[in-house]
Parts: sequence; C-alpha cells; structure tokens
Amino acid sequence: MADHKLAGKKAPYSLLENIPRLITSYYSHQPDPSNIHQAVSFGTSGHRGSSLNSTFNEDHIVAISQAVADYRVQNGIKGPLYIGMDTHALSEPALVSAIEVFAANDIEIRYQTDFGYTPTPAVSHAILSWNNNSANKTKADGVVITPSHNPPADGGFKYNAVHGGPAGSDITAKIEKTANIYLEEELTGVNRIPLQKALKKSSTQPFDYITPYISDLKNVIDMDVIAESGLKIGADPMGGSGIDYWEPIAEMYGLNLEVVNKEVDSTFRFMTVDKDGKIRMDCSSPHAMASLIELKDKYDIAFGNDTDFDRHGIVTKSGLMNPNHYLSVAIQYLFQNRPGWNEDAAIGKTLVSSSMIDRVAKSINRNLAEVPVGFKWFVDGLLHGSYGFGGEESAGASFLKKDGTVWSTDKDGIILNLLAAEITAKTGKSPSEHYEQLEEKFGSPVYERLDAPATLEEKKVLKNLSPDQVKADQLAGEPILKKLTHAPGNNAPIGGLKVETENGWFAARPSGTEDIYKIYTESFKGADHLKKIQKEAISIVDKVLGK
Repeated sequence: MADHKLAGKKAPYSLLENIPRLITSYYSHQPDPSNIHQAVSFGTSGHRGSSLNSTFNEDHIVAISQAVADYRVQNGIKGPLYIGMDTHALSEPALVSAIEVFAANDIEIRYQTDFGYTPTPAVSHAILSWNNNSANKTKADGVVITPSHNPPADGGFKYNAVHGGPAGSDITAKIEKTANIYLEEELTGVNRIPLQKALKKSSTQPFDYITPYISDLKNVIDMDVIAESGLKIGADPMGGSGIDYWEPIAEMYGLNLEVVNKEVDSTFRFMTVDKDGKIRMDCSSPHAMASLIELKDKYDIAFGNDTDFDRHGIVTKSGLMNPNHYLSVAIQYLFQNRPGWNEDAAIGKTLVSSSMIDRVAKSINRNLAEVPVGFKWFVDGLLHGSYGFGGEESAGASFLKKDGTVWSTDKDGIILNLLAAEITAKTGKSPSEHYEQLEEKFGSPVYERLDAPATLEEKKVLKNLSPDQVKADQLAGEPILKKLTHAPGNNAPIGGLKVETENGWFAARPSGTEDIYKIYTESFKGADHLKKIQKEAISIVDKVLGK
C-alpha cells in the first residue's frame, strides 16, 4: 500500500483531534454491553478504544477498576497499587475514574505527585522495588493508563500483575469477564467515591516515580562511560510520559543531552504524520520520527519514544534504525559486556522477530528462547534472571541489571535508548555501524509485514491450526524445515503459523481488532526471494483457509 500524501509531514490542523469533544464523549457516551465492539476487551496490551465510538468511556474504566479491585481481594494482594498515566487526552479522566474506584475499595494507591505523567517502565520498576524489599510483607501491583503509540483519540488501560509486567491472559480474562458483568448490570456493585474524598484518604498517596527510577539507572546502564565520552545526545519525548525524565537523567549523570521537543499537547500537533495519514506516536516509524531524523547530523546519537515510553527509536548518522537491526546489535553487545549475568541466561525473542537474532545467538553461544507475540512471555524469564534480554520486533525490549538481577518486567524504551549511547561511547561505533558488521558476517536479511483480508471464521481457523494442515514441503524454492504452531521457547500456542527454511520464513497471525491476518516475512537472499516467500505464504494460508 502506498504511503499517504501527508506521510512524514507536519500534521495539518484538519487532522487535529477535538479534545473538548473527546473528553465530553468520555462522560456522555455509555457503551452498550450487548455490542461486542463496545464491551471490555483485553488484548495483548490491555483494553483500548476511543470515547467517540463508545469503546473507552467512564463506564468501561470504573467497571475495569472494580474488576481489578475484586481480583486483588480474591488473590490476597494487599500492597500498594502503583498507577501511572501517559499524555493522551483520555488518560487523565481515566486516572481520576480509577482512583475514585480504587480508593472506595480501600486500596493503597500510589500516583505521580501533582498528577504528573508516568512511563510504563517506571511503574514496573516501582512494583518490583516494593516486592523485592524483604521488609515489605505485602505484594504490590499496578495499572498503566495508556494506549501506547495509538492516535490521539484513543485511550488504554493495562493491568500489571505482582511480577511487575503485563498480566497474562489467565488474569486479564477474569478481569475482562467481571468488568463486562458490571457493565451489563449498569455498574451495580461498583464502589466509588468522589475524587476530593479519595485524595483525602490516607491510603491514597502521591509518589515520586522519577527519582528512584533515575537513581537506579546506573545499575543497568554504564552511565559513567556515556558521561566521560561527551557524546552529544538528542532525546525526543514525542510529547510522551517521560517528558520530565530526560533532563534529570542528564543532570544526575552529567550527560551532554538535549531534549529536542519539550512540548506536551494532547492533539500532538507537533508530530509528523505516519504512513497511513494518521497522527501516531510510533518511534519505530520513519514517518512519525521525521522531525528527529532531520536532526541526525546534529547529534552523535539521538532517540525517541512512544507515548508511554515502553518503545524505543534509535537515530544515528545513518537515520532511524530498523527495530530488528537494533535488537540484534543490542543483544550481541549486552551478552559480551555484562560479565555479571548468568552464563546460562537466554536471549528472548518473539517468533516474528528477525532471524538475524538467531545467528547472533549462535555466534555468541547463547540459548535462544523463541516465544509467541506479546511481552508477557518474557516476564518470568526476566524476573528470575533466566532471560538476560527479551525483545519484540515492534521496538519493545528490556534486559537485566549489570549484576544479573531484574530491572523491569515490562518494555523499557529509556534503557534501550541509553544503551545505544553506551554502545557508541564504549566502542566508538554507532549501533548502525555495528549492524553493518553483522550483515558482513551473517548476510543482509530483508524483512516486511503484509496484511491480508480474513473473515472472523477464517481468523478462528488460522488461530487454531495444526502443522499437518500445511501440505507444502517447499517455500520459495527451499525445503521447509519447520512448520510451527507452538513457540519453540515455551511450547505456547502462537495463535497462527510459522514456516521456516534455511534462508527465509513467514509467520501468519490473525489480527485481534481488524478483519485481516498479518503476514511477517524475512529473506536472507534478497528482495526477489522475499516476494516469492510472500506470494507463496499467501497461497499456503489460503489453501488452509479453503480459499
């Protein structure tokens, strides 16, 4: 599909969201619980929607919050609930609604002082800091109110369990079911008190997320080597929740860092438009990152983040790095520069991430754990140190502290950005230069994701495939080596199919929100070979679907 005519250009006034209307709709629109599209639905990153189409409204948030409160009671969770929000317009109304319900349920609430913004990794870090302190006899959990990099009209609500990371489907299914019952019963049974009363309760406390997180960075990143190098660093918060983090980081560690955009505006009018003509704070998109890319020659290394700061975008003198490329470089560097890590700590990757990672893992003699899509699959490994690193092709990753203990169990765009600076400072080469060396050694993969139409019934078939349903024995002229419907790293169902050959692969997964399936493809034999893989992948899937 061709890029939109506005792709990479500053957002025109006509694209800006009507914020008063968005907020009014949050309170005035009531979802119809009998409409599946307006019910509470937890995907891989929580419940998301927009108040304008009655998919993210006050009723949703109070119902979900009460469901979370019920889950805490049922599971004996009595420690603080750490709650944070990003800079989307719907995040603050949702935060207020959540606090009103949590306070009415006598939950110990910790929110950012002065109702400031809180990155996803700071919430994870706070949960783990509490739970890893032996003096605390109760367990903490958390909520992050964010739709990630989604457009300005969207809102999101994500529950982080006591392990500090995104709750697994076993937990979210219970929360979703309970919340929908509350919606069906017109919120009967939901406890709620006004915000003023909620804030006066001793159990509701402002909390400084910023200082503990920043103070601990030295234990996960070599901040001294960055400072001593004098690297000129550019940081673009992209109007997101880490807006108040970069300058204190620079001050505490003596970094030569400049924040290139200090603006917070819920219309995100300062953004350049993404490839499809929408405003989207996607730090892995060259169109959304166009403003920072223009400044690439001004800095030795630059980076951006999405709105809740769980993703990273690395800009070198060569431009914006492909997320798969940077993950490969980060993995190779970390596993050779973290002597405190257990020598058995594995590399975690999702099965739709580049096979360059497989080749890097083999070259450094590290175990590779390939898991389904979703960061939740890395949580236990990072928590217990059996994974040194966990990363997704969509520019989300985290890794252990230098001593091999857990840093965060959610994606952390801040440490991945700072790691790019550490790599540059310590080696004298940028991450993109390191990737060029990987290509010289292992080849140059070509990677692309496509979308193909699929009905609801076809998506169900695809989600529940067995390998023997795939009759093909070759893909793009090479013998098929593997037909996967379960991930090799943990044997969990991948909700689709992956087919591998020696020099290429494809994976097909149904979309959870649209009438399409996604086809991820990669070839180590060039663009023409990739096109053959894509053509045959669609043919293989169509045959399975009976088309």
